[in-house]
Amino acid sequence: MEFVTFKYFQSEFRIPKSKIGKGGRIMNRRIITLFAVLIFGVVSLILPLSARAEVETYMIDKVHSMANFKIRHLFSKVSGTFSDVTGTIKIDRDNLEASKVEATINVYSVDTNHKKRDADLLSSNFFDVEKYTVMRFVSTAVEAKGKDSGVMHGKLTIHGVTRSVKLPFKVLGFGPDPWGGYRSGFEAGTAIKRSDYGINYGLGEGQGGAVGNEVEITLLIEGIKVGPYGAPFRVR
Repeated sequence: MEFVTFKYFQSEFRIPKSKIGKGGRIMNRRIITLFAVLIFGVVSLILPLSARAEVETYMIDKVHSMANFKIRHLFSKVSGTFSDVTGTIKIDRDNLEASKVEATINVYSVDTNHKKRDADLLSSNFFDVEKYTVMRFVSTAVEAKGKDSGVMHGKLTIHGVTRSVKLPFKVLGFGPDPWGGYRSGFEAGTAIKRSDYGINYGLGEGQGGAVGNEVEITLLIEGIKVGPYGAPFRVR
């Protein structure tokens, strides 16, 4: 019996030549059905792999994200947080180096558990919030250190000054949430000098030196997956 071979992706299907009429039409409905089922099976195996390789987009959930900091005060350290963090994370799980991040922090959201101190931080002594209302980070490159970790390089703008920074990070996980959406978790940290961003109050000779120069930063980020048009991705 003679057969005709059909190719689909990397798979081949052989159909008896007697079942093919003029113009190459397959005459037997059963053969047509079998051929369709085989194609569907191949596509079903391929699609999850290709979908996994695509870049996923996550919107930073500011309800569950924060930028924490610590700085020396005299002989101890004081901590605080910025609770209004927004932005987008584009991540390729199979190739972290193709990932990108843009994030904005609302300076007005600072909270050190002391209203008078918060007001001082917002004043021209420090952040000068009337001129500079936000801090901004834009990634420029990613070095993968493993499947779930790496170092993100980028530009950090504070107080109107932009500097290059490195952010070692960890990917904490991915999965569905209780509300039918899909989420991700990340943690990153770095240390900067506030003087590099023109925030010099208290650092000069004879100014007391009560507040340190180095600032330790920890970013705790939760992302909500979004679809191609920006709407939240629905698992169900």
